Amino acid sequence: MKPILEINNISKEFRIQHEKQPYLSLRDSIVNVFKKSGRSTEQFYALKDVSFNVEVGESVGVIGKNGAGKSTLLKILSKITPPTKGTIKSRGRIASLLEVGTGFHPELTGRENVYLNGSILGMKRTEIDNKFDEIVDFSDTEKFLDTPLKHFSSGMQLRLAFSVAAFLEPEILVIDEVLAVGDAEFQKKCIGKMDDVSKSGRTVILVSHNLSSVKELCRKVVYLKQGEVRKVGEAGAVIENYIEESGGQADKPFIETRDIEALKKKSMYFKDFYYSDENGVKKKDFYLSEDIYVNLEIEGENKQGFTLFASVASSFNNVIFSAETPIDSKKITLKIDKRFLTQGTYMLKPRIHIPAVKIEDIIHNPPFFNVIDVDSEFVIYNNRNYFYGNVMGNCKWIKK
Repeated sequence: MKPILEINNISKEFRIQHEKQPYLSLRDSIVNVFKKSGRSTEQFYALKDVSFNVEVGESVGVIGKNGAGKSTLLKILSKITPPTKGTIKSRGRIASLLEVGTGFHPELTGRENVYLNGSILGMKRTEIDNKFDEIVDFSDTEKFLDTPLKHFSSGMQLRLAFSVAAFLEPEILVIDEVLAVGDAEFQKKCIGKMDDVSKSGRTVILVSHNLSSVKELCRKVVYLKQGEVRKVGEAGAVIENYIEESGGQADKPFIETRDIEALKKKSMYFKDFYYSDENGVKKKDFYLSEDIYVNLEIEGENKQGFTLFASVASSFNNVIFSAETPIDSKKITLKIDKRFLTQGTYMLKPRIHIPAVKIEDIIHNPPFFNVIDVDSEFVIYNNRNYFYGNVMGNCKWIKK
């Protein structure tokens, strides 16, 4: 049987214009319309010679850092933008879910928007009629269905939009980062629904930064790096390769961008802050089976009464837990035990303070770190519509 999708040497080139003058008056802008001086053009390849095949009924994940070309690839597959060169052979109808909510109208009711959005996404009216009750039930918006969409909360709009798209029945479904919509419980429903879609025999192409979801939903993964295919193969092996190559080393520490001269006026301030493994190797991606080390270096006069307070929050900015310790050393490390945090994205927010009196220094926008679960029992059981939470409690059972 021939592949349902053949991607052959796809490249996408963009031309970036650079203006040498940082500021132009209206008069200068009008004059420059008639001359080319002061401008330069740079060629940029978002994709370069990308090739791979997708078999019938296969679920394929596309991973890579921001700017790797993932979304550009999906836009080409969805015929939103043409490739600069290369060919795509499709042997089935493609439906795209690239931006949740595209095609919704704020003045129309939820009911009317279901029919409008369904039509835009390629569904016939009879299909929408047959799926209507399931769409509404999945989105949990029945109570507000005849209310104009402008009165919906943003979360309700996202749930309704995803629900419409989730009940499409094309041969090929293209999805870009929509599993991050809504709250944690609804995300679980999204993952469960995508799993049902893939098991029904339809072909799914999924882009996501949630590596655990990619591992759970996809058997094959395409790893893109700087617009080129770095590796294609079995999901677990490719994900591990991606983590080792790009996820394991943390980006340049954000602490270097702070105004050190202003901070020196404080009695104490954070001089360095990074996540690492037990050997001190800087990281931002950790397996569930790894301990997480948060390393903080404090500069300044060590005054009595100041403590280091740290709260760990989810990507939704919900605090999961907090810890506090007296500042009796300039280098302090917080160890988070393995299998304590479940899979997800988190950040640690540290501050130097005298409790209930004074905050001396605080990191307002700390970097994120990820906990990745690829093969534990939680991947097997912690899916579909059930949410385990963010931490596994170290509780003591007392039995009589």
